[in-house]
Amino acid sequence: MIFKRKREPSGLAAIVSELEEAVAARDGDRTGRAFNAVIKGVQSASDTERVVAGPRLAALLPAFPPTGPRPMLAMAAGFCVERGADPAACAEPILDGVHRDLLDAREFAHRWTATGAAEDELPRPNEEIIDDALLARLGGDVYEATRLALAWCSVEEWQPPALAVLCRSAEVRRRHASAILPACRDLAALGRHDLKCLAYALAVLDDEPLVVLHKPTGTGFEVRIGGIGDNFQLHTLLAHVLVGGGYVPGTMPSAESVRLAMDPEPARGRTQTVATGAFELLAADGERIWNEGLPDDIPVVGGRRVLVLDEPTYRRSWNADRFFPHLPGTVELTRVLTAEETRTWFARTSSGDGIRRPS
Repeated sequence: MIFKRKREPSGLAAIVSELEEAVAARDGDRTGRAFNAVIKGVQSASDTERVVAGPRLAALLPAFPPTGPRPMLAMAAGFCVERGADPAACAEPILDGVHRDLLDAREFAHRWTATGAAEDELPRPNEEIIDDALLARLGGDVYEATRLALAWCSVEEWQPPALAVLCRSAEVRRRHASAILPACRDLAALGRHDLKCLAYALAVLDDEPLVVLHKPTGTGFEVRIGGIGDNFQLHTLLAHVLVGGGYVPGTMPSAESVRLAMDPEPARGRTQTVATGAFELLAADGERIWNEGLPDDIPVVGGRRVLVLDEPTYRRSWNADRFFPHLPGTVELTRVLTAEETRTWFARTSSGDGIRRPS
């Protein structure tokens, strides 16, 4: 939860109206006072008020300067989404802000590296580093340099509001995620920001067809997946559908681990439920697909993502709680492949004709 809930009543609609009017009037002092009142008011308002306020607060984001407290305003809007505001109505301004700051933070790193010695490490993302010397090193005018430095320091603050909208709407993910993901991964690769949750949310696949080949039995399946936060969750749901459905042999997952993976209602806090691995997950080329990774890691072969299931090389177990509590996963078996189709798909894998079939 972005803000701790307080019980004091507030007229949030009136406070938001004051902020809207102050922004429209370009009155800095009035905007500052109204902004502070909104941040306090969102925490103490009722959920009914937050539902209405969320889209109004998100709509104000483009009017706030990049050097202003936009992440905090986005957090207020995101908190309203957590309490019931429409994620689709809030998503575009929030995710545009996320994308802009990711790009600016990446540009900060580029300029820092281009203007320093080879051994210079990128600075920690803390506003205490921003001084005249840093701004001069970045080049350009002072406003631009300040914008880039602030983006470098505050980009992680965009994660909670981004997750609020991404984890509550497949349509939001379809519209926005693919455009933002490359910049997120580029910045995360520099090793100075913890953007794992944002990267995982942006990489979630929805309504995605997947060819699944079971190597021990030489059988193949077409499934459709969606809303899966990591491959632990995928592993559990594949075992539920294929082992639980009697299509392949193996260890069935417990009913509770399946519920945790797909129930629309998230668990209240962390559970002690353990899931046990039924398969070895492999790419078509034989490389391991790690449970800690994502369905997006499964390579595309012949126009489809192809996952090969083999017997587990050792016993694996993990906590069954899903990575994103508010994001239920789905795995739907759309059809069993014919023997000919299965042979064709296996021929595109490293297994080739070496698949094991029951005698």
